[in-house]
Amino acid sequence: MQPSDKPLTLLGDLTPAEFLASYWQQKPLLIRGAIPDYISPIEPDELAGLACEPGIEARLVEEKGPDGAWQVSHGPFDEATFERLPERNWSLLVQAVDHYLPSVAALLDEFDFLPRWRLDDIMVSYAPPGGSVGPHVDQYDVFLFQASGQRRWQLGGPTSDDAPIVQGIDLRILETFEIEEDSDWVLEPGDMLYLPPGWAHHGVSQTDDCITMSVGFRAPSADEAVTSYADYRGEQLPASLRYSDAGRAPATHSGELDDVSVERMRQLILSTLDNPQQIAQWFGRAMTQPKYVDQVVPLDTPMDESSLVAQLQEDGPLYHMPGSRFAWRTENGTTTLFVDGEGYTCTEALAQRLASTAPLHEDVLELPGAKALITQLVKAGSLSWLQDDDDDEE
Repeated sequence: MQPSDKPLTLLGDLTPAEFLASYWQQKPLLIRGAIPDYISPIEPDELAGLACEPGIEARLVEEKGPDGAWQVSHGPFDEATFERLPERNWSLLVQAVDHYLPSVAALLDEFDFLPRWRLDDIMVSYAPPGGSVGPHVDQYDVFLFQASGQRRWQLGGPTSDDAPIVQGIDLRILETFEIEEDSDWVLEPGDMLYLPPGWAHHGVSQTDDCITMSVGFRAPSADEAVTSYADYRGEQLPASLRYSDAGRAPATHSGELDDVSVERMRQLILSTLDNPQQIAQWFGRAMTQPKYVDQVVPLDTPMDESSLVAQLQEDGPLYHMPGSRFAWRTENGTTTLFVDGEGYTCTEALAQRLASTAPLHEDVLELPGAKALITQLVKAGSLSWLQDDDDDEE
């Protein structure tokens, strides 16, 4: 049986193939007991602690804040901020918690029926009773997994980009929100709700231990993609490649921008941009760009291949850094490993091994080209050894 043909509890006993064919980017799916007997790996106090750390993206949403309705504050916060909060009607949202807690990152392994490069991060939110961020729409797929407590979810159906939103606040809350029939549920720990892009939804905490993990996915907008690819492609084009109109007819009106000239320009643009091989190379780099660039820090000490071999023997396996992203592609017999926005040519076997999430033990060095490429990735900060807590405290 192929993995795509195996029913998954995570998907309500659907196979990955059935889920992707009938629900993915099409309609919501409520899954009771997606991960039975789940115990949250993070407590509210621990999430609040992360929100106080510099460099971690965190937001506090207060429905009745001291400065107005639906007040949004951005971290890092301090203890005094949390001490002043009321017992109800606020939410704390911390982005990319999987980058900081391996126990949270483990949830991503449940979604291995989707490409790893498509995953964005896990946002974790805590809210006391009544806490929410209002009815809204996201422009990406999301799995809303209930880690602890209860949250009530109401769905309002597909919503257009130009749907009216409440003005004067730092949230895109929908002005009108009509609950669809049979789309009002309370999720318990282990339950999960899948939502495709553009689907209006509203989640409200029902308990004082409500923690929701949002597994989000990368979906570059058309304007981001066009701009990014044009910049990438432009860097490769020679300055001599320019608009030309050899053999043109005499101008009938000197000020007219004629059809033939416009078509020449269109063909120049299309001929330079419509390059499948270069689109693939750009796409691999774009989809492996780190979410937070400062999380991938180049090594500040010398490292060569002999040092790599010795350290793998002495210090154990290498690990992928939480903020790093890996993907690979083979085209016309050439394999490129994409890591953190860069492309490296290597064998397909090596690319597959490095792009997997498994730790890298000494045996990986037996693969052709492994020593040189892994040394590069360690120096770039994409791979590293685990640090002892004692080392961090010194």
